Amino acid sequence: MTVDTAVLAWLLDTDPALRWQVERDLAGSPPEVWRATRARVATEGFGARLLALQDDDGQWAGGAFFPRGYDGSEPGQPWKATTWSLNSLREWGVDADRLAGTAEKLAENSRWEYDDLPYWGGEVDACINGYTLANGAWLGVDVTENARWFVDHQMDEGGWNCEWVEGSTRSSFPSTLNSLEGILAYEKLAGGTDELREARHRGEEYLLQRHLLRRQTTGEVVESYMLRFAYPFRAFYSALHAVDYFRAASLQDGTAPDPRIAEAIEVVRAARTPEGTWIQERRHPGAVWFEIDVDAGEPSPWLTFIATRVLEWWDARDESPVAG
Repeated sequence: MTVDTAVLAWLLDTDPALRWQVERDLAGSPPEVWRATRARVATEGFGARLLALQDDDGQWAGGAFFPRGYDGSEPGQPWKATTWSLNSLREWGVDADRLAGTAEKLAENSRWEYDDLPYWGGEVDACINGYTLANGAWLGVDVTENARWFVDHQMDEGGWNCEWVEGSTRSSFPSTLNSLEGILAYEKLAGGTDELREARHRGEEYLLQRHLLRRQTTGEVVESYMLRFAYPFRAFYSALHAVDYFRAASLQDGTAPDPRIAEAIEVVRAARTPEGTWIQERRHPGAVWFEIDVDAGEPSPWLTFIATRVLEWWDARDESPVAG
């Protein structure tokens, strides 16, 4: 698949947080070009705005996972607190040096809402621990014990479930995907271990056996929301979110795309509009600092970039994978 010239120009006319990725992964720009754009994320647009909202104690909105004082009365999950803000800055490509001192401040000042546990120790939720693993590795924290948590808490099926502490023994699609993303980020940033890579591959196999979408028992699509796309992905599972992860894992491992993701790939392809874009299908409810993508019903630059990149990777699967 080749990106349309007009679509590419549209994607390049965006915030530096997205533009540098378009330059690198779709436009074929030389490293000096996309790296210069990436450096601007901390000083312009989304990245600069979010950095400016950091509290003096290192947190955002005064809390680890929820804003200080959150009582659950607002619709949806609020996306303003420390973990979500760190996730965004890391995913946008902000250099960790721009957050010098943040890791130490969080170690001193931030506690999880669950049992008042220290921030960098993680807690019991697999998704939260995945985010903590990735963000800790990014900011230079020793999160070896966080990585070990995923080995110790992997379900027999191969995945993870945030509700294990309530007694669940079955793996969950969203929990597994969020865990895998954290593990993969840790491997890229800190190197990982053979034991952790084995756990990652087992987790991937759990999703692959189900073609990223279907119950193994009945063959039915697990949830209809998996076929609808919205950005930011947050903690939500979708076919696009899943295949985007498998692209990254394939490039990390230097392996060809697994044929079992073909159905999810075609779900992504079928959502492409005649103009070569993808539509924002919904907004995940919950308070945000500011919006980074379009309203529901409009062509989304972020979804279009991710979907186009995934399809280009899939359609070139007979070629040798190149790390990116």
